Amino acid sequence: MTSRREVLGGAAAATFLSTGFGAFAAARPYRVGVIGSGWMGRCNIQALMQVAPVDVVALCDVDRLALADLSARIMAFPDSVTRQQKKPQLYADYREMLKKQHFDIVIVATPDHWHALPAIAALKSGAHVYLEKPVTVDVAEGKAVVAAARASGKVVQVGTQRRASPPHAEARTRIVKSGLLGNIGHVELYGLYHQRKPSFAPVTTPPKTIDWNFYVGPAPFVEYRPDIHPVNWRNFREFGNGYIADLGVHFLDTVRYMLDLKWPKRVSSVGGVYVDRHSASTIVDTQTAQFEYDNLLVSWTNREWAEIPEGPAGAWGAKLYGDKGTLTLGSVNYEFTPNDGGAKIAGNLDAEIAKFPNDAKLLPMDRQLVPLTRPNMRDFIGAIEQKRRPLADVEEGYISTSSVILANMAMDLGRPIRWDGKAEAVIGDDEAQKRLARPYRAPWIHPASV
Repeated sequence: MTSRREVLGGAAAATFLSTGFGAFAAARPYRVGVIGSGWMGRCNIQALMQVAPVDVVALCDVDRLALADLSARIMAFPDSVTRQQKKPQLYADYREMLKKQHFDIVIVATPDHWHALPAIAALKSGAHVYLEKPVTVDVAEGKAVVAAARASGKVVQVGTQRRASPPHAEARTRIVKSGLLGNIGHVELYGLYHQRKPSFAPVTTPPKTIDWNFYVGPAPFVEYRPDIHPVNWRNFREFGNGYIADLGVHFLDTVRYMLDLKWPKRVSSVGGVYVDRHSASTIVDTQTAQFEYDNLLVSWTNREWAEIPEGPAGAWGAKLYGDKGTLTLGSVNYEFTPNDGGAKIAGNLDAEIAKFPNDAKLLPMDRQLVPLTRPNMRDFIGAIEQKRRPLADVEEGYISTSSVILANMAMDLGRPIRWDGKAEAVIGDDEAQKRLARPYRAPWIHPASV
């Protein structure tokens, strides 16, 4: 069994170790449900099983094959704090699952267009929620999720893991807060992986193992193509907001945390399909965006073509430019380079990765993500036990998510958007204000309309 100190290590360890697990956690394992059994659902539940006593009561997905696969992995998982004794119940409809079962924790790891409704339903059922990023697919949904969280009094942790990630927490304290960067006037965010598919298989009839109508749900209807599910739904604006809302939201959130930023005052963006014009994808292949704060410009660059750079952050990360040096943030590492020619300072996730040697046996795409997620799960459990807000609280996730959605809106409209952070409203642009909530496909009802 994992040691108590391993369970409680990470960003919240100091305060959590002083109180330990509360009486609730000691009495019995947390009853957990997972909505969305693909990659992120799999990584999230595995990370949670490693750091807290849980009983995975039920799984929900519109894909029966994905459900069966995750159920088998949960039963065979070697690093559980408490060994799973019984196969989870399997559901195709989250509403039925929440009606028939009681949960202490619900993980929502669906495609983005399916975040708001299950998260709100789980909160109303009395569960704490671990909600994958981005929080929602439109701004009004995010506001509704925050309202539901506050009304319920439950903890909602967002899957922007780098607020709790050891190297990023270290960089915040050791480099940013210590003043080693000096005055920071510019931050570059970038995502340069080639994730936009150049071609898709023709439209065809969905297999009987997938309820495609439910998959599309409240989104504008998209005809089924075999290679949309399970990963390439991000290629479609109907299901999400492209890679600025996938990769960009992570490091915008990280930088906001490091620099104590809230809402941007002005957001602008340009982009389009400039190179890969033959794909069925409805997202852009090239985009830049600017987020303006007081005395600070944060920019984003996404390019789905040309070279993929090497270096400490590779194709995805952030650079914070100060008048005393530069801080480069990668997915699981950081590197500080002082302007005066002094020694570089660096950190990584190696110590966290080493805590669970069985991580090496995970699926290749999970081996880095599970250890990156563990500290966020520790903080989630700590917040539940201590009755506090977590590091990646839903309101912080809502601000980061809404900021990148505003960038897409600015790109679509062809003009910058000025934002009132106190009123949470667009300034002087009625058309942009109307786009804060996108229409739902019947019979689903937008939570802002309820």
